[in-house]
Amino acid sequence: MGHNPRVLQRLLTPRARQRAGGPRAPLCLLGTALALLAVVCLPAPPLRVSFQPDRPPAGALPWLSVSGGRIVDGLGRTVLLRGFNDDALLQVGGQAAAPPLSAGDASLMRREGFDVVRLPISWSLLEPRPGDFSQAYLRRIRAAVDLCARDHLYVVLDMHTEDFGVAFGGSGAPAWLSVPGVPDLHLPFLPAAWQRHLSPAVNAALAYFWLEPSWQALYWDAWERVAAQFRRDSAVAGYDLYNEPHPLPVPPAIFETQILWPFYSQGIERISRVDPNHLFIVEGDLFGGLPTAVRPLSAPDLVYSTHLYAGSLLPPTYDGSSAPLEAELERGISEAAQLPAAYWAGELGISHQQGDAVSWARAEIALSNRHLTGWAWWEWDDPDDWGVRQGKGPPDQAWLRVLAQPFVAAAPGRLSELSYSVRTRTLEAEVRGARGGAPLVVSWPAYLGTPQVLSACARPELPYRPATGQLSLRLTGADCRLEIRA
Repeated sequence: MGHNPRVLQRLLTPRARQRAGGPRAPLCLLGTALALLAVVCLPAPPLRVSFQPDRPPAGALPWLSVSGGRIVDGLGRTVLLRGFNDDALLQVGGQAAAPPLSAGDASLMRREGFDVVRLPISWSLLEPRPGDFSQAYLRRIRAAVDLCARDHLYVVLDMHTEDFGVAFGGSGAPAWLSVPGVPDLHLPFLPAAWQRHLSPAVNAALAYFWLEPSWQALYWDAWERVAAQFRRDSAVAGYDLYNEPHPLPVPPAIFETQILWPFYSQGIERISRVDPNHLFIVEGDLFGGLPTAVRPLSAPDLVYSTHLYAGSLLPPTYDGSSAPLEAELERGISEAAQLPAAYWAGELGISHQQGDAVSWARAEIALSNRHLTGWAWWEWDDPDDWGVRQGKGPPDQAWLRVLAQPFVAAAPGRLSELSYSVRTRTLEAEVRGARGGAPLVVSWPAYLGTPQVLSACARPELPYRPATGQLSLRLTGADCRLEIRA
């Protein structure tokens, strides 16, 4: 790894004339840290960002927004987003690119009832050289969004970061952005992931990013370029602003209240000037499964996201009890309410090689039904047994059927109950206060065959078509108890 000397020359120039830079000296880090400590004990008032959406007519999919702590569409229906992550556009160090998301992939997702793709994108590919934004990469993002939209799949764009950037074998920041003079230490007895996690160069760059406003400004510059491309596109559900932030070396709680939430507030304010029309998705602190300290943040269409890996990547070891999984989910929902924001799980997953993987996945889906939440599975195509696909081979249909369970994708009024029995293949749900005549949409995977609607308060609007993965129902009253069976 080498640091771009031209970047260092820009350090003393105004930000309008520079695109990136490292610190002038280690004292810069020390000074910033002391400034941070000076404000630790000061009150942390609520943050507020105000703007008005300016949405054009919707395209293939309705616009999404947040109302009453729920994600809703343009018809006022409660919407659950459930689907997959796909890293086809993600650059990870020097690794080979992942297989592209194909039209066949999107069609298969839709047939089996899924309605969203969380699409990690790379700052490193977007801005490969300081100030040089790649139009070719923006076109690749556009093509992926359009491909998903043709199969009525929403897209969440996720500016993905892990271990700061590609210079260290991770993802996120371009290679030209780093702290000079700090070694990227490699210890032979550590696995590759922990090499990156513990690298002094990685942690110095992360610390400088969180403590130096000019680096954060560069990040929001990149986001503005993306938002400008999609401000009129209703197939984009929203923007996941930063993947898995963690506090080190700043202590937890101080990191969140004094750095992370102001960072999000600044980003939403900047992006909303370019695009006020999409969901803004903010993530909690990823720090060993510990809770995130929440500083209230008021902004239109705000969604709070956590990643659910208890019993999968995080302790305790899964033993068939869903209690730790539910505690993790409930904590995320509680943190969302404190902001306040709607809740959505941007990642959850488990290796198929883990002996209890099916039980774990079904437990997580049952909990998401109980708590009426959406999620994106990590991931669609993964070489390490986490995905439905493994490169060029055929999809793992057995695993796909574990994940593809019926749910209510869009409900007029308020969805108050949801459950699915794998044994009896029966979906049950309760809707209250449905008014206005908008149809209720049930995700119904094609592999289950034609559904039977057993409730007198609902009737099919159109015959079920397996290729759509959805059943559209008209409710005959404001309140309805649904029962649908394969």
